[in-house]
Amino acid sequence: MAWILPIAERLGAPGLALIAFLDSSFLSLPQVGDALIVALTIQHPERWMLYSAATTLGSTAGCFVLYTIARKGGEAFLRRRFSEEKIERGLGLFRRHGLLAVIVPAILPPPTPFKIFVLLAGLAGVRPLAFTIGIAIGRAFRFGGEGWLAYKYGAHATQYINDHLGTASVVVAGVVLVVGVVLILVRRRRKA
Repeated sequence: MAWILPIAERLGAPGLALIAFLDSSFLSLPQVGDALIVALTIQHPERWMLYSAATTLGSTAGCFVLYTIARKGGEAFLRRRFSEEKIERGLGLFRRHGLLAVIVPAILPPPTPFKIFVLLAGLAGVRPLAFTIGIAIGRAFRFGGEGWLAYKYGAHATQYINDHLGTASVVVAGVVLVVGVVLILVRRRRKA
């Protein structure tokens, strides 16, 4: 974080987008994007929406690259890295819950194993537009929430996020899951 913060400060929103892209695609930089949104928003509170949007766009683009790779031939990679049981269980999540299997993990902070859900979405054949919208919703909720907290609470936001982000993410994921289940039940009832 110490070496990347000066780079992000110089590059601003485009730097956040680049870091989020790399983290969501080929590299793993857990919580760097989250920390940078907070740090930059504390320095420039009026830009919290810009920083949140840039990070969301970068992350969504990075996820789309990973999703496309999985869609074009990621099955062999997944089968080498994960057991057949885990892959089938993950694919079952997509069959039962659709995009909620992407939106909920997109909201949750590390150590949630998020990239596996992106890869499974490609393997499950989730439509590209639906996938992109789902990732954008989840990431916008996460990064927008962090940016807003940094805007609202300033330097105290860092401590607040460290203390409550996990709990808040689980609560939000639970709410999203409940809403999703209700929508699924309503849809099934209409079909019947």
